[in-house]
Amino acid sequence: MSQQDQSGKATADEVRGGAGRAIDILFLYPKDMNIYGDFGNLLTITRRLSLYGYEPLVHYCNQGDPWPGQVDMVLGGGGQDEGQKKIIDDLQDRAEGLRSLADQGVPMLVICGLYQLFGRYFQATDGTRMEGIGIFDAYTVGQDERMIGNLVEESDQFGSIIGYENHSGQTHLGTGTQPLGRVVHEGTGNNGKDLTEGARTQNVIGSYMHGSVLPKNPAVADFLIRTAAEHRHGSFSPLQTDAQRAELAHLAELAQQARKIAATRPR
Repeated sequence: MSQQDQSGKATADEVRGGAGRAIDILFLYPKDMNIYGDFGNLLTITRRLSLYGYEPLVHYCNQGDPWPGQVDMVLGGGGQDEGQKKIIDDLQDRAEGLRSLADQGVPMLVICGLYQLFGRYFQATDGTRMEGIGIFDAYTVGQDERMIGNLVEESDQFGSIIGYENHSGQTHLGTGTQPLGRVVHEGTGNNGKDLTEGARTQNVIGSYMHGSVLPKNPAVADFLIRTAAEHRHGSFSPLQTDAQRAELAHLAELAQQARKIAATRPR
């Protein structure tokens, strides 16, 4: 049973985490799939986990690295076509394990290049076709024209989401995958035609939002955290000091300011 001070608040030792408070995070291909600030998503998750009283344990997984024994969350970023070509064989070797984690309800966030490879296939601008791992019912075809700029979308699950897109691939969703959101103000989205952006299936999220996306959208970050805690421990039970609550409030204020700036800034 957890220890608390006389006011009923969590003690400092308890909030630091420890037995029964660990969350194992798998960060995919940081060497080749980590551009446009995507590493900031990992920083956001680890900091917010600590503020909620959990102990984040990060496993960096590049080509040939061992698979961790425990995975409660998966994060991955974007990369150029050459980066995707470098990691595709290794990703295929890990496909069954990733699909199994998705089926178990493990939360995942994959951005841009990895979002594309989590679909059925990605055809690069030079005609190279890379078979994806099929978590998303989606396919992507590279184009010469890039889609760049601030992006504002509305999500059934998360409300307004704001980020920055930079991609040339056009992604088309099949009937088995829902979009993360629909473009409502600025931005191009998946393909510039149907107003969809990103993808969502089970607890897996794909998006073209760089920048990085989680600092500006704490609701998405907290969904990943809550779902990971429920997967690992059966429930999400934040344990916080007054200082940690104050920092979370400050982060929320900064996120709101960033969202206002991004939503009004021209592409």
